[in-house]
Amino acid sequence: MLSSTTTHRVRYGETDQMGYLYYGRYAMLYEIGRVEMLRDIGLSYASMEAEHGVMMPVMSLNQRFVRPGRYDELLTIETTLRRLPVDTITFHVEIRNEKGKLVNGGSVKLCFVEVASGRTTAAPDYLLEKLRPHFED
Repeated sequence: MLSSTTTHRVRYGETDQMGYLYYGRYAMLYEIGRVEMLRDIGLSYASMEAEHGVMMPVMSLNQRFVRPGRYDELLTIETTLRRLPVDTITFHVEIRNEKGKLVNGGSVKLCFVEVASGRTTAAPDYLLEKLRPHFED
């Protein structure tokens, strides 16, 4: 299993009239979490596309809203991979407020697509090489 943690401070422009983090912004936090996880293991979305020719489009996003994130609050985004990817990769996410209380949780599932052909493909070897050490017993 691999876990990664990063933070995000809720900006005024991300809130609704109640000062709550707008519900549509949570998908962005899920993206921040997975991008930073990949960066932590030495990969970036940009290099995956430009150098390796693989994109990772979202297939599904599942969320549960437990309590509101609020304006100027520092949120902690914990992203976890529970399994090595095969044809798809699923990131599990928990977002907590400054008191450590769960704000939002869920998962986002992505597939692998070759840039050149636009066809789905299996998880690329270079990604699996970076991930395997985190799943060895």
